[in-house]
Amino acid sequence: MDKVEKIIWTEDGIGSFEEVVQYISKDSVYYASNFAKKIWLSIERLKDFPYMGRVVPEYSNPDIRELIYQNYRIVYTISSNVVYIVLVIHGSHKLPTILLSKEEDK
Repeated sequence: MDKVEKIIWTEDGIGSFEEVVQYISKDSVYYASNFAKKIWLSIERLKDFPYMGRVVPEYSNPDIRELIYQNYRIVYTISSNVVYIVLVIHGSHKLPTILLSKEEDK
């Protein structure tokens, strides 16, 4: 697969992204805005290069991948020519085990 048709943010994906940006904004609205833009740009590149992220080691599933931006993991899945953004989480936090079962239900 060379390109994907679209990128869809899941409810958990957008919620976790908003939480991170809100947390950063407590210290600096400027840096929070800059962080959000950089994350967004990283995700937009997935349209052309959906497999550029590494396979998430905790899941060992080639369709569950992640991009790393600074200390954050952007977890996404690839299914039927669509990228689903499922989670944005700080690298020091443990990934939820529920993520795997949610993606199998799609």
